Amino acid sequence: MSLFAIGDTHLSFGTDKPMDIFRGWDDYVERLEENWRSVVSPEDTVVIPGDISWAMTLENALEDFRFLDSLPGTKIIMKGNHDYWWGTMRKMESFLESGGISTIKILHNNAYRVGDFTLAGTRGWFFDAESDADGKILAREVGRLNASVEAARKLGGELIIFLHYPPATETQVCKGIYDAVIASGARRCFYGHLHGFIPPGSTSFSSEGTKFSLISSDFLKFCPKLIEKF
Repeated sequence: MSLFAIGDTHLSFGTDKPMDIFRGWDDYVERLEENWRSVVSPEDTVVIPGDISWAMTLENALEDFRFLDSLPGTKIIMKGNHDYWWGTMRKMESFLESGGISTIKILHNNAYRVGDFTLAGTRGWFFDAESDADGKILAREVGRLNASVEAARKLGGELIIFLHYPPATETQVCKGIYDAVIASGARRCFYGHLHGFIPPGSTSFSSEGTKFSLISSDFLKFCPKLIEKF
């Protein structure tokens, strides 16, 4: 059994939003499926921290969910900045169940135990969140991360945190999220969101006992990253 992660799948089976207009994204769905099937087994778990589907509604995202459901392993999904279809846990879980989707779980104010590890996380927010509106969103995201970490503590195991937005680089920091990650005691934190040109110090760095690593799909060449094998 293994734990994998890959962010930013940007699927669009139910809407016309092709990613292959961007450099490096040619045939990305085919590449993702081939790579996924080559490394992930049915008993494994894959975390997808956001930007899962370009769909605007759950109904339009159904084919994207069905594609993920067809791939090996359990998938734990999180909200990204482009997941406009995202709703309440009850609504999303009910929709997945009614659509016959059986291998997708939702990480939102909760946590999951996978082997000896516990997975927590939230979307996060921008570095330059300076307006009052940004401040409210950031405070909400910090609260969600803390709630997820608290749920993880009750499950035991080594804590691993997943975010959509990067919490920091060598030159920038989203202080509320970064501080919450450090306070959690997690030794590893993974995030996506970054594509194309990636600022120096944004792909992997260590700070105050935590290693931060980028796992956006194009950075990983559309192959899920092995986090742990157990």
